[in-house]
Amino acid sequence: MPWGGRRIARFLGKNLPTNEAYGESWEVSDHAVHHSRLANASGFGVTLRQLMSERKSELLGPAAERYGVFPWLIKILDASDWLSVQVHPDEKALQTLSPREFAKTEAWLVLDAGPSSRVYAGLKPRVGPRELRQALDRGAVADCLHAFTPRAGDFVFLPAGAVHAVGGGVLLAEIQQTSDATFRLFDWNRKDAQGRSRQLHVDESFASIHWDQGPIEPIRAETMAGPLVKSPYFVIEWASFTKSAVLGGQGVLQAWIVTAGTGRFENGEFFMPGDVWLLPASMGEMSLSIDKPASGLLCTLP
Repeated sequence: MPWGGRRIARFLGKNLPTNEAYGESWEVSDHAVHHSRLANASGFGVTLRQLMSERKSELLGPAAERYGVFPWLIKILDASDWLSVQVHPDEKALQTLSPREFAKTEAWLVLDAGPSSRVYAGLKPRVGPRELRQALDRGAVADCLHAFTPRAGDFVFLPAGAVHAVGGGVLLAEIQQTSDATFRLFDWNRKDAQGRSRQLHVDESFASIHWDQGPIEPIRAETMAGPLVKSPYFVIEWASFTKSAVLGGQGVLQAWIVTAGTGRFENGEFFMPGDVWLLPASMGEMSLSIDKPASGLLCTLP
């Protein structure tokens, strides 16, 4: 992607197959665009689509009846340049705007950021449709958006309907509802080599915005004793381990997004930063031995 870079390889050791800029690595996906395959020895090559078709109850537990596709899309994003200013629709907006997709609430954990990095999250106070439309007409949408300089360890919750953008050298881990529904409100007045602008979805964006959302502030993940966020789609906690740990055995689907440290599960599987481990609802408790202090996001399906 033109706004991407090479830090998915440099920071997390992912294999990028060409020398181009990469913006996203879809680590866990059951979306039609890409079906992830298991990488652990016991199920190597099995797709997440196969698991959802054949072993959904074991995977999702009590929530199995609510989902036809796996509920989460988990990504790594390298926003070296600026992503467009975007809005994701909620369930109500989708009924008329994009019925073939699902709603898209998401959460970010900043893994790395530079001095020129910036996150735009939510509208400034007293910004409504008229003010945003005027800013759009003069090419100054950023004037209407709440912004902050991100730091590694910042956690940002973006409910569907929140206006947002990110760029300037930010590496993110993202968990979201399984959806690719994105409406582009503003693209920083960019033009391609032929002088053309990218397509915008202004009417769809305005129809999706939650005008009472207001500014969204980051949370310092490692300082939170309880959940970072509780939503109908995921509950996310900060999990850190120094010597040993136990995961699984909760009777619900969980995922551990590893952001630091190394070690092994009791079955011999090795973990490292950039890994995402799915913990099926049917899985019993599994011990971990920690070689280097480990941390990351522990996501639970309500």
